[in-house]
Amino acid sequence: MSKKIPEFGPSTSRKRPRNEEPEPQSENGVVNSHSLSLEEDFAFSDTLMALRMMRAQFPHIQKVSVPPFVLQSQLYSSIKNRTEVDREIESLKREKVVRIFKLNTGQDDHAIMFIDDYISQIERVVKRMEENSKTDLVVFEWFKTHVVQSKLDTSIGHQELWSFLSLGGKVKEEHISQLISAGLLIRQLIDQNMYWFSIPNIGSVLKGLSQGRKELMSLLSRRKYKEMLMAALEVKRLRFSPLDMRFHLRDLIGSGQLKTIETPSGLIVRVAKD
Repeated sequence: MSKKIPEFGPSTSRKRPRNEEPEPQSENGVVNSHSLSLEEDFAFSDTLMALRMMRAQFPHIQKVSVPPFVLQSQLYSSIKNRTEVDREIESLKREKVVRIFKLNTGQDDHAIMFIDDYISQIERVVKRMEENSKTDLVVFEWFKTHVVQSKLDTSIGHQELWSFLSLGGKVKEEHISQLISAGLLIRQLIDQNMYWFSIPNIGSVLKGLSQGRKELMSLLSRRKYKEMLMAALEVKRLRFSPLDMRFHLRDLIGSGQLKTIETPSGLIVRVAKD
């Protein structure tokens, strides 16, 4: 069954540049992405369109300053051709439109963030550190200019990191410690000379991601047929996650833990059989 792809504006015939944000919403026939139910904007034919919509719908999280990100599993829930998703994400990464992060959730989770959002987050971190520290913070400019723009992978080795930072000035071990303290790098446990690139302030959100997954799966598993109408499920609130139900549904459907079934009453969400 083909589903209508939501429009971002009165005309969708114009192909937007990759780095252009969705057009401002208005009341003149433009769809408000937050007002659509998940069932109404569940299917997409274009990865970048899906990324923009999901970014726009990223839940506001109180007391935590984290830029919007999209899980790769969420894209799989809305675009059925996973090979095409992977190919398009890789292309967007090479073009420096997005950046990909390996998440420390105990699963093979990857977050996708628009590069402009990531750069803005780095600048916010530096601004807060300037207010609370007299330490020289020049390494963050080196990191932003020479590392982020050159190393597109999810991890980087110590020597390679040192070499890129050296393009900015004389590097010291304390500079790398500053990057780790700011949450931009995480030292890998299995190899102390390797680092994961990280999103600052994301720790509590990742905890909520794991807890929300368990809560949603438990909620459905307790029902007689381990299923609910998506429309009814979407409006429920999760107790243990700052992320909303829409975020978790896309994640668990895309990862294959939940599946959807079309019925005359609407989409049903059901726990996938082992």
